[in-house]
This record gives sequence, structure tokens and C-alpha cells, in this order.
Amino acid sequence: MDLSHPCPAEPRLTPAERLCHTTGAVLIASGLVHVVVFAVDGGPWDGPVSWRKPVTFGLSFGLTLMALTWVTSYLRVGTRLRGVLLVVFAADCVLEVAGITLQAWRKVPSHLDMETGFDTAVSLSLAVGGGVLVVLLTAFAVLSFRTRPSGCTGMPLAVRAGFALLLVALASGAAMIARGVALTRGGHQEAAYHSTAALKPLHGVSLHAVLVLPALAWLMSRTAWRDRTKERVMYGAVAAYTLAVLAAGARAAVTY
Repeated sequence: MDLSHPCPAEPRLTPAERLCHTTGAVLIASGLVHVVVFAVDGGPWDGPVSWRKPVTFGLSFGLTLMALTWVTSYLRVGTRLRGVLLVVFAADCVLEVAGITLQAWRKVPSHLDMETGFDTAVSLSLAVGGGVLVVLLTAFAVLSFRTRPSGCTGMPLAVRAGFALLLVALASGAAMIARGVALTRGGHQEAAYHSTAALKPLHGVSLHAVLVLPALAWLMSRTAWRDRTKERVMYGAVAAYTLAVLAAGARAAVTY
């Protein structure tokens, strides 16, 4: 059970944190710009070639980068090591969003597209970037469980639960890539583009737990609630979020 103590004052941002927050804001802005592009240019919202991808990936990667920059401040890890990991993570987020956005403007699929040498290079770079993301996020998750995170009442539980559910997102993302690559190599290119649909809800829901749960802990720290009440609310929130992930996982198992 979480130990009860008040939230410490927010420390000043380090240079690495400022860089990551700025990069995250730029990625979010890119996603919003492409909402306007979609409104003007039109076209399908679903499918392997659509403006949906630069919109959703820009918003998602931007939010995730900013969330991870904040949430990892509660991990008991050296400032220099954390800064290096965050900067690499930020660079990888830019690579992913840039590749997806480039292919959207070229009107070709961004993932699993092996039609030309250039398209293959982009797809492979996105796959490698995804592998780097898995390694970095797994490292942060391991750090959160090696030593109890700091923070106010409910925050250590929120951070650990958020990272645990984030691992589900990483596993589902890896499964999508693996199945898509297998279908592509087997000559079923069109099937590969549509093979990821079943796992997308699971991937999306579990990905943002690392932001939602710590944000709830932070909001509760601004209330006059008793520490025991905050703990109960956080345990309830973790249980509810876990059930949502399990429901998405059950749906994926039926349709995958």
C-alpha cells in the first residue's frame, strides 16, 4: 500500500526535459495541422493510405513523449541516464512521425510497404524505430519496479500500473508488426494492411495508461481528500483501467 505523504514541489525542468516537452508539443501541432489537411483534402479516414495516420500518430507520440518525460521524473534513476534515455526516445518519436507523415503526403502506406526500394527503406526504418521504442519503454518499466517510485499518495501505484499496462501496448504493437510482416513476405500485401485492425483498440487503450493514472494521482493531490480515500480511488482506477484493457484484449482475441 502506498505510504502517505504530500506531493513535493515540482522541480525545474532539466535541458533534456525541456527538449522533450518542446518536441512533444511540435508533434502534437503536426497532428492538429493534418486535421486541417484532412478537412481540406478529404479522402478516406480508415485504411493504409489516409490522413488519419499523421493525425493520430502525431497526437499520440506527442502526448506519450510529454507524459513519459513527466512520469519518469518519479523514477529513482540518475538524472544523466534518464536524460539520455529521454532524448533518444524523443528522437525516435520524431523518426516515427516523420516517416508516417512523409508517406501520407506521398499517398502510399507507411507500414509494411515493400513496393519500391524507398518504401521498403521507410518501412524498415519505422520497424527499427519501433524496436527502439520497445527497448526504451521496457527499460523505464523495469526501473519503476526495481525501486519504488517517488511522489504523493497514489503516485507510486499509478506509475507502476501505468508502466505495467504500457507493456501490454508494446506486446500488441509487436504482434501487429510481426503478423503484418509475415503476411507481406507471404505475398498477401493487402491482407497485411488490414491485419492490424483487431489489435488497435487494445494497443491504444493500454498505451495511455501511463498518462491517465499518474494524472489522476496528481489531480487528487490538489484535493483535501484523506490519504486513505486517495489510495482507494487509485486502486479503483487501476482496477477499472485494467478491466478496460482486458475487455479490449478479449475483443482482439475473438477477432484477431
